[in-house]
Amino acid sequence: MSISSSLNSGVAGLMSNATRLATISDNIANSSTYGYKRVQTDFHSMVISQVGGSYSAGGVRTTTQRLIDQKGALVSTSNPTDLAVSGRGMLPVTTMNEVENANGAEQLYLTSTGSFRTNAEGYLTTESGLALLGWPALPDGTIPTYPRDSSNALEPVQINLNQFSGEATTEISLGVNLPATATGATSAGTPSEMSVEYYDNLGTSQSLNIEFTPTIPVSGSSNEWTMVITDSASAGAIVGEYTLEFDDSRTTGGSLLNVTTISGGAYDALTGGLIVNVAGGPVEINIGAVGTSDGLTQLSDSFAPVAVIKDGYPVGNLTSVEVDGNGLVHAYFDTGINRTIYQIPLVDFPNVNGLAAGSQQTYLPTPDSGSFFLWDAGDGTLGNPTGSISSFALEESTTDVAEELTSMIETQRAYSSNAKVIQTVDEMLQETTNIKR
Repeated sequence: MSISSSLNSGVAGLMSNATRLATISDNIANSSTYGYKRVQTDFHSMVISQVGGSYSAGGVRTTTQRLIDQKGALVSTSNPTDLAVSGRGMLPVTTMNEVENANGAEQLYLTSTGSFRTNAEGYLTTESGLALLGWPALPDGTIPTYPRDSSNALEPVQINLNQFSGEATTEISLGVNLPATATGATSAGTPSEMSVEYYDNLGTSQSLNIEFTPTIPVSGSSNEWTMVITDSASAGAIVGEYTLEFDDSRTTGGSLLNVTTISGGAYDALTGGLIVNVAGGPVEINIGAVGTSDGLTQLSDSFAPVAVIKDGYPVGNLTSVEVDGNGLVHAYFDTGINRTIYQIPLVDFPNVNGLAAGSQQTYLPTPDSGSFFLWDAGDGTLGNPTGSISSFALEESTTDVAEELTSMIETQRAYSSNAKVIQTVDEMLQETTNIKR
């Protein structure tokens, strides 16, 4: 039995080393493949129970494992949608075949990196046909609450390259100085006018025309003005009229003392705001709180619009898309604004090495990997955070070519040695056969 077991052991050795050589060749072949995770071959001895004083060789067997938890170095690229995970977690993807045929129930695949670009339909895909998945944002850019233990809410990230965006103006802050000399008894009472541009709900430029008319007393100075606000979008209709009274005391001279509402929204003395209804809806105008000098003032002898601050933007064209470290997909427009349109979560598992490997550096969940959870990039459990998403970057292969070549030499020697064992056993069996002759 010892000679036969030696022959079987040699054959097992040949098969085991052939398996190791196969993994080495795969690792070397993919040394330049972005996102490739090297495969490791482990040898395990097999022991046969001994009978009497003779020894029977049990041989060897191998197991292979793809080391998915190993991370390759990140290399910089020029494409803003080249993505790589720095740390724990995987990017959720699916195939374009699933997008076109699954009717919203795409199979979840995972990858650690990918060079994504928009295809003809605007989907962010790789050249190999992987589509990036994410949660869609609401029109205001916020991300709703989605289930974290299910991929049902994930959608293929689709970018409309012909997308336009505008934002209506809702707040205007006025920093204007009114001439103190204009409310004197000898003043001509000439109104001061200014126009403030705003954007309506369709991104069209409109204007609020504001006229300040001083109150001329019989003697002395009134320190009082009438502010009339008209809206160009409402054919010049008055949307607000207010009486402004300024303080002339030594400590707070020039600041607002009192505001009386004639028409329009009521003035809030604490916040300094008043709301007027333009054609597209309400707009809050901040003229400064009572007793402060950060809005309307009455000083010196000149009319000076010092600062006009407003929100809202005109209609703009989409120019680029980028993904930040938290996985938020931002669309940038030529008007200087950006909007959040998707969030890319990171998928994490208790045992990432238990994932089943597929083609194109993708992986599938298995019972060995455990149940997945969708984290925000940079979140995670205490002491075990998920990674961040790096844009303009790709993850290199985890193959160390020098190490693989060394392993290949060792494998070649081991294979030759096992072949020699078989040759030796064959010669011994031949000698046994010759004894009878």
